[in-house]
Amino acid sequence: MSGARIFKAAPRILSRSASHARTYATDAPAGGPSFALTEEQAGIQDLARKFARESIVPVAAEYDKTMRYPWDIIKEAHSIGLLNTHVPEAYGGPGLGLFECAMISEELAYGCTGIQTAIEANGLAEAPLIVAGSDATKKKYLGRMTEEPLVAAYGVTEPGAGSDVASITTRAEKKGDKWVINGTKMWITNSGYANWFFVLAKTDPGAKPTHSMTGFVVDGNSPGIILGKKEINMGQRCSDTRMVTFENVEVPEENVLGKPGDGFKIAMKAFDITRPLVASGAVGLAQRALEEAMKYAQERKTMGVPIIQHQAIAFMLADMAIQVEASRALVWKAAWAKDSGQANTFYASMAKTLASRTAVENADKAVQIFGGAGFNSEYPVEKLYRDAKIFELYEGTSQIQRLIISRHLSSIYPNS
Repeated sequence: MSGARIFKAAPRILSRSASHARTYATDAPAGGPSFALTEEQAGIQDLARKFARESIVPVAAEYDKTMRYPWDIIKEAHSIGLLNTHVPEAYGGPGLGLFECAMISEELAYGCTGIQTAIEANGLAEAPLIVAGSDATKKKYLGRMTEEPLVAAYGVTEPGAGSDVASITTRAEKKGDKWVINGTKMWITNSGYANWFFVLAKTDPGAKPTHSMTGFVVDGNSPGIILGKKEINMGQRCSDTRMVTFENVEVPEENVLGKPGDGFKIAMKAFDITRPLVASGAVGLAQRALEEAMKYAQERKTMGVPIIQHQAIAFMLADMAIQVEASRALVWKAAWAKDSGQANTFYASMAKTLASRTAVENADKAVQIFGGAGFNSEYPVEKLYRDAKIFELYEGTSQIQRLIISRHLSSIYPNS
């Protein structure tokens, strides 16, 4: 699919020069930032918003109940260019910046974070290739993602190694001109439908943890890949999450990303891309919770007046709005920093931590404002409440994010 197909309603969206670095309005005054969107960014946001409200919101509850994988939605998203959005133009993608991708993720998550996670998992799997793949690898694996609606999976987490990536036990050994992978991954999104996997494996167990791992691209139809059952999770139930076992899976040398021993570094660089996108998904859920609670509070009456006129309710809504705006601003800063060529690890972790907590708290407040109705599955906030918690867990728990943040503080605020 060519980049020009992505936004029929906004034909100028992809007219980006090679030197384009700004992610805010191009006519912003020198010396200060602007929160105004460019015409192209507004077009991207409008397209994603329209898609979420017209194609996702009406079917989200049904996908949640049936736990059916949202193939139809994924195919439709692909057809209008809302899939694989940060794949470079050289490989058939639109080559959008992280800022634009974050806007898309927020809008999709407003509709359903389970569907958004299935879509965003593509971006997570693709990120290591964008960071470290050879030109041939990118053409082969990123190119096919833009040509037809396919999904990929990111295989790092294991039954005994989640946030502690250094503790993975999956091994890859060089045998002749191939690598042979053995091990088990867990909680792998899209694994039941993946065309290919990014797999992190130990290749030099005797080396320091940060130099002991290598990243591989593994074709989904490779002999020796064993898929576990679809896991039934508390929320985001239409997302496909499974255990994946690799038994003597052979991978050609050209499918090594970077060089042996670079895997940990590549995975961490990929998180600088994907954590702001996870955070933007949390903002989308938090925004939906705020809007649902606002609508209900203006319609529901107690003591003769809409409940929004009661200070106890009004203050909860005010707090929800504050946290949404603050979280979105931090997501935008993390994305802007990356697009500007700056190190964004610090801000990416901050964005994910704050936005994840905001999603959980806003969903909780929304249920409280709905009262007993919020505990019932006929109302949308019950699903939001179940969907929210995972944001504090996947792609690095909130505790790990705080660890990353705290380790940056000494260099930012040195002891004078």
